[in-house]
Amino acid sequence: MRIGILALQGAFVEHAAMLDRLSAEHFEIRQRRDIEQSFDGLILPGGESTVMRKLLHDLDLFAPLQQQIREGLPVFGTCAGLILLAKSVEGGTPCFEAMDISVLRNAYGRQLGSFYAEEPMEGLGRVPMTFIRAPYIRSVSGSAEVLAVVDGNIVAARQGNQLVTAFHPELCDDLRVHQYFLNMI
Repeated sequence: MRIGILALQGAFVEHAAMLDRLSAEHFEIRQRRDIEQSFDGLILPGGESTVMRKLLHDLDLFAPLQQQIREGLPVFGTCAGLILLAKSVEGGTPCFEAMDISVLRNAYGRQLGSFYAEEPMEGLGRVPMTFIRAPYIRSVSGSAEVLAVVDGNIVAARQGNQLVTAFHPELCDDLRVHQYFLNMI
């Protein structure tokens, strides 16, 4: 199994460290030629979704990645990655429009609104959740399903081969969310 990690901006190094701990082969996606190699899953890290969307278009990565996601490539989006996958983005512009979710960007406010929680996630029990200028999911529809809720807000969801979290599981020692994604593949 080989995972591509979008490495244009954001927390890609931290995701790579988690995959290393799980002995999962991975590589960074920085330019068009990187996606010409074979891979079984894709991680869209946290960072700044507007910058990532712009770079995806500027580097001619958007269309081929969108096609692969629509054709069923397993994908895991954290924080900004969640925003990139959403069909509807309040306070921003949709990107891949692959998942039947509506999200609110920067829902928890500025950097000072960052926080940590430990809450249940479907199938995993209580997991550590670090939120940094995080979005949350306002609603799910179609075949999207809620996996975790914090203070009444949806913070994790899944639809088919797509997994999203508003929090950053790559910023803690718990490997269960990444293992959940690998198990999806």
